[in-house]
Amino acid sequence: MSSNIYQEELMDHFRNPRNKKRLDNPDVTSGENNPSCGDKIVVDCNIENGVIKEIGFHGSGCVISQASASMLFEFCIGKTIEQVLNLGKDVVLELIGIELGPNRLRCALLALQALQSGLLSNK
Repeated sequence: MSSNIYQEELMDHFRNPRNKKRLDNPDVTSGENNPSCGDKIVVDCNIENGVIKEIGFHGSGCVISQASASMLFEFCIGKTIEQVLNLGKDVVLELIGIELGPNRLRCALLALQALQSGLLSNK
């Protein structure tokens, strides 16, 4: 895909985020923030038999942090806890499809950090 298509998809996830909602009685809730730019993500998820069944998130921040959350959480539904805990930055970068500098990388990884820290504290 060309970088324009990736940029269009990123903007679509920012303007129309998937799973941007709060869950009633979530099994896991965790939040992270990026103090250098003010991005915030709080993620809720429901787990059944070790599989992520539902994810909701809320927060605020730049296009990269919010669109990455939407894309990543959509990707994680149906995955096992172990699969999600083994995800790294390469998966997030592949999902968003654009090159990022170090500061923007922190924005992109915020959602993954929030989800993984919540899952680890729930084990």
